[in-house]
Amino acid sequence: MDLVKSVKEIGSEIEKGVDVIASKVSDGFNNLAAHIPFSNLAKKEDSTFRVEIDFPGVKKEDINVQIEDNILIVSAVRTYQNELTRDDYYICESSFGKIERRFIIPDTIDQEKVDARYKDGRLVLEFEKLEKAKAKKISVK
Repeated sequence: MDLVKSVKEIGSEIEKGVDVIASKVSDGFNNLAAHIPFSNLAKKEDSTFRVEIDFPGVKKEDINVQIEDNILIVSAVRTYQNELTRDDYYICESSFGKIERRFIIPDTIDQEKVDARYKDGRLVLEFEKLEKAKAKKISVK
């Protein structure tokens, strides 16, 4: 009987540990998801590409855009407003701190011709294809 009781106690402790680990993993994924901004990716008729990334509450000067090894890295820092901290809020559903998004840029994109605009909490990046990658119309004689 003591063996059965010991096994049940061990099983109970394992279940508690699994619950704690599951909770920590869930918190980690929620934290990660909170720091990935929403984005849209589109191809326009003229073969340019457009990336829109939402950065509500972020100042333009707090946004960093760079391309490294064909990876577009867009990051920003969202800070608390008016000297408030997380502990001052009753409810805080916004994420604060560093937020970042990465995209793979195809080799056909001209990395020297990137247009970046920021307005009303949305960063818009437009990319052009390299001249050699653009479609060419060939006349038939």
